[in-house]
Amino acid sequence: MAVIALKCPSIEVAVVDISVSRIAAWNGDQLPIYEPGLDEVVKQCRGNNLFFSTDIEKHVFEADIIFVSVNTPTKTRGLGAGKAADLTYWESAARMIADVSKSNKIVEKSTVPVKTAEAIEKILTHNSRGIKYQILSNPEFLAEGTAIQDLFNPDRVLIGGRETPEGQKAIQALKDVYAQWVPEDRIISTNLWSAELSKLAANAFLAQRISSVNAMSALCEATGADVSQVSHAVGKDTRIGPKFLQASVGFGGSCFQKDILNLVYICECNGLPEVANYWKQVIKINDYQKNRFVNRLVSSMFNTVSGKKIAILGFAFKKDTGDTRETPAIDVCKGLLVHLQPMSPSAVKKVSVVWDAYEATKDAHGICILTEWDEFKTLDYQRIFDNMQKPAFVFDGRNVVNVDKLREIGFIVYSIGKPLDPWLQDMPAVA
Repeated sequence: MAVIALKCPSIEVAVVDISVSRIAAWNGDQLPIYEPGLDEVVKQCRGNNLFFSTDIEKHVFEADIIFVSVNTPTKTRGLGAGKAADLTYWESAARMIADVSKSNKIVEKSTVPVKTAEAIEKILTHNSRGIKYQILSNPEFLAEGTAIQDLFNPDRVLIGGRETPEGQKAIQALKDVYAQWVPEDRIISTNLWSAELSKLAANAFLAQRISSVNAMSALCEATGADVSQVSHAVGKDTRIGPKFLQASVGFGGSCFQKDILNLVYICECNGLPEVANYWKQVIKINDYQKNRFVNRLVSSMFNTVSGKKIAILGFAFKKDTGDTRETPAIDVCKGLLVHLQPMSPSAVKKVSVVWDAYEATKDAHGICILTEWDEFKTLDYQRIFDNMQKPAFVFDGRNVVNVDKLREIGFIVYSIGKPLDPWLQDMPAVA
């Protein structure tokens, strides 16, 4: 919404939330999230045509177009628990909109199951004051870390609506907003259901590519191939391309697993078990990759990490973001704690957080690189090696280090999908 305010100075944008503390943060000097470029955009527009408020009903009443971006977490209980999206917040928002809105244009920004718009239409219709609402689906296709640039120069803007004169009129109204900076050929209009499904499909396809290259990384280690070379060769095929072919410890973030589980549930509900099982495998490979990484680490260190210090470099699920939701680092740390002997609730006391890589690695037996921050490429690894216990291990879950240079220093190095260090060949990963 901040980018709309920046690119459309004649449009007033009001962002509302029930959380007083969150709105206070958006109105303060320190924004509640980190995203490169966001701070500059917000501070340039805030107070001019961008406002943050807890007065929800006032701004909904005054709005010409209402964007709804409420959370849609995975259900934790009831029908579809563990897979289906929980639309509680969406339903609550729809009822409030029906009570106070004078606009008929409601835009889905949240990632929602197919046919959500139909359910929202029913709630609005049965609670409104005679307004014939038009629900539009306008999903975001953003990547954390590059979100602002993705908004400035999007691959596409997708708008789904009803294939009726009223629906097409609503689509055009939203098109007119984006057309102020997005080329016309990048603004795509579809029916509602295609737009809703496209967001889930896009995230599923991206996660699928990550699981595909991670599956190849296991085969590379078994055969002596180098996954980076394989990815480069495969990515040169213009039908495939190079993006999302970097092997890693696994994907994370708030979207991929949640959206695939939602897709699985939708397939099951529509009597498509084979399709559901196909997408389940994407998550299974991701879990396998994280477990494989932990097992490789433990087996390399004489089958025990008890009494040893392991430095975790990076906890966010990717670089240039502070987001730790569903980060692989959580599962790796949990996996290491499971291997502590004896395992007890006191094991969590063995975890500490420091902000300096050299302090974190001092007297450590091993290093796990779990986020591809650029600074991890330029650390003084000779200094780190000199201050570690010996033998000194590096387990690179993001393929950011120069393996040959680290081995010259004296490290025993495991890098995802790379030819194995002789030490690691002698100590194969446990199942």
